[in-house]
Amino acid sequence: MTVAWVFPGQGSQKIGMAKNIENLPNTKERFSYASEIFERNLFEICELNTQSNNPLSDLDDTRNTQICLFLVESILLDALKDNGFKPNIVAGHSLGEITALYCADVFSFEDCVSLIKVRSQLMVNAGQGSMAAVIGFDRDQLDLLVKKIDDIVIANDNSSSQVVLSGSKEALDNLSREISCKRFLKLNVSGAFHSPFMDDPSVKFTEYLKQIKFKNPSYPVISNYEPSLCGDPDELKIRLENQMCNGVRWRETMDLMAKDSDLHIVEIGPSNVLSGLAKRHLKDVKISQVSSSNQITY
Repeated sequence: MTVAWVFPGQGSQKIGMAKNIENLPNTKERFSYASEIFERNLFEICELNTQSNNPLSDLDDTRNTQICLFLVESILLDALKDNGFKPNIVAGHSLGEITALYCADVFSFEDCVSLIKVRSQLMVNAGQGSMAAVIGFDRDQLDLLVKKIDDIVIANDNSSSQVVLSGSKEALDNLSREISCKRFLKLNVSGAFHSPFMDDPSVKFTEYLKQIKFKNPSYPVISNYEPSLCGDPDELKIRLENQMCNGVRWRETMDLMAKDSDLHIVEIGPSNVLSGLAKRHLKDVKISQVSSSNQITY
């Protein structure tokens, strides 16, 4: 059996997710460390669904979402390892790729906290374009429209029936009027992630990554930029450098995992986003979720 640990990205966060792991080893220490680096109480942010005028008190602000998700996911995966569990392969969706690299011992917890602070701030600062989810569509029609309309790309190819687009607001409006689909949902995000709108932040992130040493992974990693098994630290760095301004190829990631007919996908994180995608896209696959201190098993 192939056991694949997968880690979700933005959109999987939920109020109360830190409380669910409060009694696990490392929780207090790690939230305290990251809160000091980020100069705000991240545990409290996970617990308070604030609507104040201060965006830095809001869990849904990218600068909080990314680090809080990483903290929860990293604490859960280390608890699994401490209980004797381990994966055969790892993968993460968008931000989750950083957690996957941490899981594979490519870089340290402290490195992750630092690079997520840089990554999230760069993405917020980009502040251009927008994103929209498209559900229940004809793939050929979608591909034609994406080619036809300027300033729009597939940012997240999540499954055969769900994608997320990035582009200018005008381009998204144009596509929404032409496409036949069950749902077209504009997302409340600060920019057009995983698209050429992120080229400048991606260059700066690449420059920052030069100071981070990537080690040989303990398990093969499937990256968003190139969905193939990889054990080369230099290649993993190149793939992460390219991730911010290119699409998340999650549908292909699931197809690659499913080449093993005896596959067990374990989603590690606060919700069931990736589990839901796998259930709809794959057949006869065992799927488990680990989201709290009560679930350190599968």
